[in-house]
Amino acid sequence: MNSSDRPKPLEQHSHHRPDKATIILAGALEVFTTRGYSAASMDRIAAAAGVSKSTLYSYFQDKEGLFVEVIQQLTQNNRQRVFGLLTNPDLQAPPDVVLRQIATSVLKEFSENQQLSTLMRLIIGESERFPDLAKTFVREIQKPLLEQLGLYLASQTQLNLPDPIVTARVFSGSLVHYLIIQNVLHGHEIVPLERDRMVAGLVHLITAKTTPEKP
Repeated sequence: MNSSDRPKPLEQHSHHRPDKATIILAGALEVFTTRGYSAASMDRIAAAAGVSKSTLYSYFQDKEGLFVEVIQQLTQNNRQRVFGLLTNPDLQAPPDVVLRQIATSVLKEFSENQQLSTLMRLIIGESERFPDLAKTFVREIQKPLLEQLGLYLASQTQLNLPDPIVTARVFSGSLVHYLIIQNVLHGHEIVPLERDRMVAGLVHLITAKTTPEKP
C-alpha cells in the first residue's frame, strides 16, 4: 500500500499532542482499512498505533468495540461536511444549476475526501456484521441529504415532479451507485463514465421538462 493511499488519520480539533486513544484509533483505522475487520487483530492494531497491547486493552476491551468507535468517529467527523454540500449552492439559481452544483460537490467530496471514502468502504463491507453502524451511517449521512434535497425539489414547483421525495431518492441513489461502481468496486476501467457526463445526464433527467433543449 502506497503512503498516498493510506487512510487519513482521524481529525483532531485540538492543537495539543494527540492522546493515546486518538493514536490507537488512527492505528485501528489503518488496519481495518488495509486488512478488513476479519483479518484485523489487536496485535496488528497495537503495532500500527505504536503502543503496547496492555495499553491498547486499557482503552478498548476488544476489536469489536474499537471498530465501533472508529466508525462513529468517522461519521461524526464528516456529518457537517456532507450536510454543507446542500447548503453551499446558491438556491436562488435555476434548478439545473443548483442540482449540477450539488451532484458535482457530492461526487467530488466522496471521491477526494479519504475519510468519507474509507467510511463508505467499511460500512458496506461490514454492514451485515454491524447493522446498527450501517443504520448510523444512513441516519447521520444519507438521511440529512435526502431530507434537504426533498425539501428543495418540493419547492421547485416548475419542475412538475409527481413525487419530490422519490426524485430525491433517485438523484441521491444514482450518485451513490456511481461512487460504489467507480470507486469502491474499482469499476472505472470496466464501465468508465466521466463524472461531468454522469452529472449532466442525471440533472437532465430531472429538469428536462423545464430546461429548454439546446438547438
